Amino acid sequence: MYSVQFFEQLCPVLNEVIPNFNERRFVYDVFDTTWPDLELKQRTRQITLALGRCLPSDYKEAIELIIRLSNLLREKEKQQSYPYVFLPDFIELFGLDHFSLSMDAIEECTKFVSAEFAIRPFIIRYPQKTLQRMLKWSTHPNPSVRRLSSEGCRPRLPWAMGLPAFKKDPSLILPILENLKCDPSEYVRRSVANNLNDIAKDHPELALKIAKQWKGVNPVTEWIIKHGCRTLLKRGHESVLNLHGFNPKAKSSVKDLTLSKKVIIGDSLAFDFTFLNQEAKATLFRLEYVIDYLTSSGKTSRKIFKITENTFEAGTCIRFARKQSFKDFTTRKHFAGRHYLRILSNGKELAASEFFVC
Repeated sequence: MYSVQFFEQLCPVLNEVIPNFNERRFVYDVFDTTWPDLELKQRTRQITLALGRCLPSDYKEAIELIIRLSNLLREKEKQQSYPYVFLPDFIELFGLDHFSLSMDAIEECTKFVSAEFAIRPFIIRYPQKTLQRMLKWSTHPNPSVRRLSSEGCRPRLPWAMGLPAFKKDPSLILPILENLKCDPSEYVRRSVANNLNDIAKDHPELALKIAKQWKGVNPVTEWIIKHGCRTLLKRGHESVLNLHGFNPKAKSSVKDLTLSKKVIIGDSLAFDFTFLNQEAKATLFRLEYVIDYLTSSGKTSRKIFKITENTFEAGTCIRFARKQSFKDFTTRKHFAGRHYLRILSNGKELAASEFFVC
């Protein structure tokens, strides 16, 4: 992502904005001897530090240039662009002692590159003031600013600084989500759903209460509720299943589950089964499969995958076939040994079988 070509395009813009910009010094500061061994976020921080050495030492002067730079890049790029995340990172790194200036800068910069990581240290140091500002952002005309008001305060935002206070008590987040529950932007609605899903992991009954309150409010809110309850649906939470029309007591069965008994790491597990609706009428079913992965410690880690959500006619018998990859990724490593496959219908396990990974 941070290729030579990226900096060839960036440096002329920096030269246009920063007085006496020293391109050679900037490039050498970025591509020092440590660069090849740095991870993505470390590379972002390295660019931030290199940029900081090119800017005035006075934060007010520096942040004015950061805002100008962000606006100019936004005009050129015409859309949000993650590689420029070093702009809000500069605010996070150097602006924590300058609340008002930094909030104004974050509001501008997030129109070009999302600042959900940069806002979190401010939430921790200035919780009340920052949440008041974020509540105001939730009514902002720019969708990227509205999205930040939700995304920045997610209790479990991946790869971000933790917000333990919101994991314990997410009540301060709720007025922001309330303002955004009917937002016209899908970009914003997806963040609201992810925030609700984060809340559900620690406070399932609160998430259910919110979902019930929002049910029927607006057609676009229905998707937020469904996506925001996805963890609870996977857990087979009966009230949430019922809320979305999946009767946990609906009668069904799985027959003739067949699967590969041995899977080589790098290959795929192939399996198939027959599903039967045993109700006397057409019924909505949510079918899922579960794999209990063996971990390095010898324990298992459960992952749930959706097969389908559909209305099946009474007595309907349908054959399903699926494959699950056992290729190693940076986010998932597979281990040899006994694993289990399970088939779920509306949260209930109907069939299971073991297989071995080698």
